[in-house]
Amino acid sequence: MSRIFRRSLSSFKRAPQPFPVAEDSAQFAAHLNNVFPSLRFPPELAQRILTHGSHKAAIHGHNGRLSFVGRRVLESYYLLFLHSVARNQNQHDYEYLSSRALNTYLLGEHVAPRWSLGRILRWTPTVSQDVLLAHKNIKKSSAKAKQSADFELENALTGNPGIVRSVGLYKVMGDAVQSVMGGVYHQFGGSVAHRLFHTRVLPHILLPDKAEGVPVEFHHQALVICERMGGVDGNLLVQEPASNRALSELEIEAVETVQPKRVAAASA
Repeated sequence: MSRIFRRSLSSFKRAPQPFPVAEDSAQFAAHLNNVFPSLRFPPELAQRILTHGSHKAAIHGHNGRLSFVGRRVLESYYLLFLHSVARNQNQHDYEYLSSRALNTYLLGEHVAPRWSLGRILRWTPTVSQDVLLAHKNIKKSSAKAKQSADFELENALTGNPGIVRSVGLYKVMGDAVQSVMGGVYHQFGGSVAHRLFHTRVLPHILLPDKAEGVPVEFHHQALVICERMGGVDGNLLVQEPASNRALSELEIEAVETVQPKRVAAASA
């Protein structure tokens, strides 16, 4: 056996490198545990959830994959909700309704602040802080020189909502919301993610006075389901009694009505 071939074989025997956990990773877990008190996030998972691909630490792992999973989880639960409420109505365009309510920018604007993700998420704006501070017209006096760059950045964004989209803030925060959903689904399972969607996401994207968000005809049922699941501050780990599982029963019924059609179509 040649030396080169032996060397190539040895590369397969190397143990996989563990995900490097930062020394301050506990703060990421502490933040998510505080937002969702009934859950306990492992530091490694919390660090990945709250690290965007734009940050320099992303070379050690970021939330891109979890965001991908989270988008599909959000869409699945939202479509099941729509179908269970409007299963006798055929005029709804589910694809349009999904894009209208689960737009990444909308999640970043209306859900991320509820979870205080802007305080903890690691990311890098697409424009420099100097540009943002110029918009804000901040005079760097001796007193303000003591303020951190992050504090000045937050002030600049708050004072200039028109440049928030160009900075990418809503997009990045929306990705983080999706990443949280993906992380919850991965770590705690579908039941917890389902309850999280109906109590911590759906109520915040109803937006009755705006063209985007959930259509108004679905608002009442969304709020009813949220209350049945314990409300916006309810325990995410509570197993709901069978007599109160109205949504799940509706969703099961919806799935059962769709499955025979698919089987018939496949056998045709």
